[in-house]
Amino acid sequence: MKRQATVVPIFLSIVATISGAQSPAQSQSKAQQTQARGYWDDPSTGLMWTAKDNGKDVSWKGAMRHCRDLRLAGYSNWRLATLAELAAIYDRNADAPGLAGSGKDNLFTYRVKGNLFLTGDEWSGERRYDDRGHPDGYAWYFDFNEGKSENEPTGWPYRFVMKRALCVRRSGD
Repeated sequence: MKRQATVVPIFLSIVATISGAQSPAQSQSKAQQTQARGYWDDPSTGLMWTAKDNGKDVSWKGAMRHCRDLRLAGYSNWRLATLAELAAIYDRNADAPGLAGSGKDNLFTYRVKGNLFLTGDEWSGERRYDDRGHPDGYAWYFDFNEGKSENEPTGWPYRFVMKRALCVRRSGD
């Protein structure tokens, strides 16, 4: 009797896991739902992400402004994600549709959870600091193709360094 009691929960766990697997059609349907709503709730972190980035090159300050000014799904407390938050939605096994650069016909695949639609590397809300704790004129960004972070200058004479803005907010706020 003890043996049977152990086998049943294991069997039910396996059935639940198999039934939770998604077919490509289900995955496509979830992607369409995310895009239609305009956001994705990440159940593992409690964060709400915009379904797509801003779709064009912006400076780091422009990305900060874009998220600060965003009004979506009845919320106005959007911000640029931290580097750790961006890294947490990287998934090397994901194949999310997107665009490479600014070319409208240049389809690309990004390694990002939630079926988010990206069009380039994403700025983080974090600056880089010097050994005295002062901002050194660089900000961090995340590459969802390579799965790594880098930094770029944010101001003069490099004010033309551009990335994208992917906004986030805490779901319960």
